[in-house]
Amino acid sequence: MQAYNPYLPSWEYIPDGEPHVYGDRLYVYGSHDRFRGHVYCLNDYVCWSAPVDDLADWRYEGVIYKKTDDPDNPDGEGCLFAPDVTQGPDGRYYLYYVLHNRNYVSVAVCDTPAGKYEYLGNVRYPDGTRLGEREGDEPQFDPGVLTEGDVTWLYTGFCGPWDDSRHGPMVTRLGQDMLTITQPPRFILPSKPYAGETEYAKHAFFEAPSIRRFNGIYYFVYSSIVMHELCYATSDRPDEGFAYRGVLVSNCDLHIDSYKPADKPMLYCANNHGGLAEVKGHYYIFYHRHTNGTNFSRQAMAEPIRMLPDGGFQQAEMTSCGLNGGPLIGRGTYPAHIACNLFTSVDHMYTGGPGGDGFWLDARFPILTQDGRDGDEEPGYIFNMTESATCGFKYFRFEGLRRITVYTRGYGNGYFGVKTAWDGEELGRIPVHGGTNWQATAGEASIPDGVHALYLTYHGGGNIALLKFTLE
Repeated sequence: MQAYNPYLPSWEYIPDGEPHVYGDRLYVYGSHDRFRGHVYCLNDYVCWSAPVDDLADWRYEGVIYKKTDDPDNPDGEGCLFAPDVTQGPDGRYYLYYVLHNRNYVSVAVCDTPAGKYEYLGNVRYPDGTRLGEREGDEPQFDPGVLTEGDVTWLYTGFCGPWDDSRHGPMVTRLGQDMLTITQPPRFILPSKPYAGETEYAKHAFFEAPSIRRFNGIYYFVYSSIVMHELCYATSDRPDEGFAYRGVLVSNCDLHIDSYKPADKPMLYCANNHGGLAEVKGHYYIFYHRHTNGTNFSRQAMAEPIRMLPDGGFQQAEMTSCGLNGGPLIGRGTYPAHIACNLFTSVDHMYTGGPGGDGFWLDARFPILTQDGRDGDEEPGYIFNMTESATCGFKYFRFEGLRRITVYTRGYGNGYFGVKTAWDGEELGRIPVHGGTNWQATAGEASIPDGVHALYLTYHGGGNIALLKFTLE
């Protein structure tokens, strides 16, 4: 079985993924968006896991915590924003989260990594005051947690780029009960108003704290003020001394110049959130992408990432093969929703309108979507492929490929040009025609043997939806 990106089913919308290895399985904890949702994180927390020996074999663990399980949220009005989980000194598992309409951190606990979590309490000072509510405290948001021995480090924060009332992400030390503060919050990075001319000036902290320790080094991962990128800083201490190191991943592949210009966006992007994982000696960065042309239906993504000799990481490239351990086999049928590039002849970066002042792409642009309602196990597909719309899939190992069949529907008439580079020459054409049902059409294509990307560019009138394609 091969692994694709997104690595969960096409009908599942799990952003903000925090990966953790417990025993012989990799667990991913995230918030839970709704298909065609109108705001972020409308659904309850669920968990997915995979054996560390097979990162293509993901298992649904079910609902682990409901919005209404929090006694401060009996009507479910508060949405469950990005969580994190850590194993406490007592061997139990602790879920840290913030409701969208609260400024304090709540905690739930479970005896197993993916069982039913039960509300425990709020992070608080020894006098009982909740973190975030003492005079001088800044609002809490997006908890990331790391337990070392009897100490748990809690990282939180949200800092709008022009909000000088918020100074940056905070780290707070907790005691053995996983709730009580033993060292009050300390700021570890600057927000935009306080970045000045430092190394953080162009990549100041925005949100999404995540923390890991590898080889004695603490890696603090965060979303920067440009939203689409996950950056990181490192220190040899958990609560001070963090130095900016670079970008780990961008959900529009900005900064990557190996296959296109560094400043060219290759997927419609918005906010980002995720974390690092080490699995059997290999490193991965988990993050999310945006679908349905909005900010509110995000899907879980992951890429292998290379650790450099100095302990830093090389920015990961967005791919369709993600956790596969290498290129996909250049034969067989593949779903279109694994496209890692999606664009037209008009460069456009964010899911918002021109200038980023809205949340919806307009009718000029293709989108990733599905049929049905939220929770329906409907296959994903690419909708609104109009003239020049291009979908890209990276990477395949081709050998003797001569024919490609596409499965399309819609009110269009034209062809898909086949390329191995986003701006490359055509290596084949596949005719497509309008229709209300999915229909297959085939075309000849001569792709050289070896590892290549596959790009399909629509030329013609109207618009076409692409469900899947077969390589022969």
